[in-house]
Amino acid sequence: MTPIMINLLLRSLWETVLMTAAPGVISLVAGLPLGLALVLTNRGGIAENPWINRILGAVINGFRSVPFIILLVALIPLTRLIVGTAIGTWAAIVPLAIAATPYYARIAEVSLREVDRGLIDAVRAMGGNRWTIIREVLVPEALPGIVAGFTVTLVTLIGASAMAGAIGAGGLGDLAIRYGYQRFETNVMIAVVVVLIVLVCGIQWLGDRLVARLDHRSA
Repeated sequence: MTPIMINLLLRSLWETVLMTAAPGVISLVAGLPLGLALVLTNRGGIAENPWINRILGAVINGFRSVPFIILLVALIPLTRLIVGTAIGTWAAIVPLAIAATPYYARIAEVSLREVDRGLIDAVRAMGGNRWTIIREVLVPEALPGIVAGFTVTLVTLIGASAMAGAIGAGGLGDLAIRYGYQRFETNVMIAVVVVLIVLVCGIQWLGDRLVARLDHRSA
């Protein structure tokens, strides 16, 4: 590869990291509370409210059921409103974050549901309020699953960012399409695939190590 292509590869890698990290943080900040709300308002939850649970679940399922490429196009007006353009890396962050948040919310919900009900009942018996249960029981006990789910979300975002790159968002997907596919530069395509594999494996490795540290059951 020429120095110019290496520079393009590095720039595209940075754009992919940005399109993964920023929506990832947003999905964590917004998705975890949504997952908590689903668990708390579910039947038998400490803040049981069937109506809120159904409405929230329907909204989350609605966003999750829309293929990302369609969501990407449908959110163009909102993207323009927020970042001022519908093209580029920053424009891709908006639909990526909106797609990742309900996805992660469901993953967090599964992890939170697996918390031993006996621990929750014990804290309630000792006079613990809802916030105490969330802070001292639900989140700490579900933390390994929450981190594992966040790792999966980041890996999914890498794939979605490559798809966004195909329509002008930049990143490794855009590089692979414009040079590897349209210009038949096989070496560029191979380089992009290798970088993506390394990136995904690195994120998964870090996530697995962190989960192993947090999971007291494996100690």
